Amino acid sequence: MASIGFIGAGNMAEALIKGILSVKLYKPKDVFVSDIKAERLQHLTKEYKVAAADNAQLAANVDVLVLSVKPQNMSDALKSIKNSLKQDSLIISIAAGKKISSISSILGDRPIIRVMPNTPALIGQGISALFANEKAESFLEKAKSIFSAVGQVVVLDNEELMDTVTAISGSGPAYYFLFSEELIKAAIQLGLPENIAKELVLQTAKGSILLACDADKQGKSLELLRRNVTSPGGTTEAALKVFTEGSLGQLIASAVKKACEKSRQLSV
Repeated sequence: MASIGFIGAGNMAEALIKGILSVKLYKPKDVFVSDIKAERLQHLTKEYKVAAADNAQLAANVDVLVLSVKPQNMSDALKSIKNSLKQDSLIISIAAGKKISSISSILGDRPIIRVMPNTPALIGQGISALFANEKAESFLEKAKSIFSAVGQVVVLDNEELMDTVTAISGSGPAYYFLFSEELIKAAIQLGLPENIAKELVLQTAKGSILLACDADKQGKSLELLRRNVTSPGGTTEAALKVFTEGSLGQLIASAVKKACEKSRQLSV
């Protein structure tokens, strides 16, 4: 791959830069970054030896351009590059809620791939959903290789599904964090010291997810894993009964639906 540039130097851009350099997909001299915050540019250029540039310079020199700005800053970023962008460059947007049509309305009919990553990408354990417009379909493998550097990748054939992805995997880490927070609070209320409560909850979460992933590879369901932990008349059954009586499944479905609806509203 020739060169890649990031407009916006936030945490997700840094995760991607770290990932593509660690797997040697790009060399530091072929990675460019721009940002309105000088301290972010200083950090990235010092830490990863990449090159800083303004938006127009960056757009004129890279083959892959990643739009990693905040959604509210997208319009200004696009206007700053529309006259300097290379004709055959691939545009990748990771701005939540920004449809491909809103990008092409300013940049014109170009190869554009929309991506919804999530924060575990910061430790190389993310998952990203990709949707490519027709002009970008031949670039999908290139985009997949970039996001595979920070985790797993799935490809969608319908851009409308991005709202569901946002509600599930984009927002999903917060759901797990909230559940873990509440478990820690419950443990403390029942007498455990905070440090022990935290260690028990976090390691249980980590171990359970790793077990679930391993079981999935073997064709074993989450339901089977749950049943294996749940002895008739035991402690686990007592707890799960409370969740069931409290309509946990319905509550989760309602929360995800609300997140999905909010994503649709933001993308208008």
